[in-house]
Amino acid sequence: MNKIITMALATLFPFMAANCQDKQESKQIDNKTMSKSIVIFFSHAGDNYAVGNIEVGNTKIVADYISEITGADQYEIVTHKYDGMAYTPLIKLAKEEAYNGELPPYEGDSPDLSAYDTVFIGGPVWWGTYPQVMFTLFRDINLDGKTVIPFTTHEGSGLASCVSDVKKAFPKATVKGEFSIYGHEVRTSKEKVENWLKKLGM
Repeated sequence: MNKIITMALATLFPFMAANCQDKQESKQIDNKTMSKSIVIFFSHAGDNYAVGNIEVGNTKIVADYISEITGADQYEIVTHKYDGMAYTPLIKLAKEEAYNGELPPYEGDSPDLSAYDTVFIGGPVWWGTYPQVMFTLFRDINLDGKTVIPFTTHEGSGLASCVSDVKKAFPKATVKGEFSIYGHEVRTSKEKVENWLKKLGM
């Protein structure tokens, strides 16, 4: 009788172990899918310095890398104010907006960020900081107690004053881990984004 029970247990054990492993793998996948990070970004397609007329903006490419690698959700800040503008008049307009402290409207509603503890914030550098439409959104969201990670795409400005401006906009957030990359490099330098995220432990 004991021999029969032993044989039955020996037969059942692999199935029990496999079932347990499947549940663990499923749990790991679920945890990865349930992202607690989000990428908030503005990206300008069309006529850009150094890369010409592009269908996908430089910052969006970086945002897509971040989401692909970390599983982070996305919220893109969209405005049609700059649609179809050539680079020179666009930069002139951006300078006027920055000088006057304008807050151009964005499309749609601000995002619900209650489920997120880490917020990536990215955009191009226009006249020493993020485009003014990003500050319009900053006015409408609350990042108290969250980890905020700024990043920029640029053609020589680096991070400019983006980090200090984010700290000013969100004084009760923890702002760290900043990153910048040349706009003309983003299509061929995914590994730079990967290395940055690895250093952040993501």
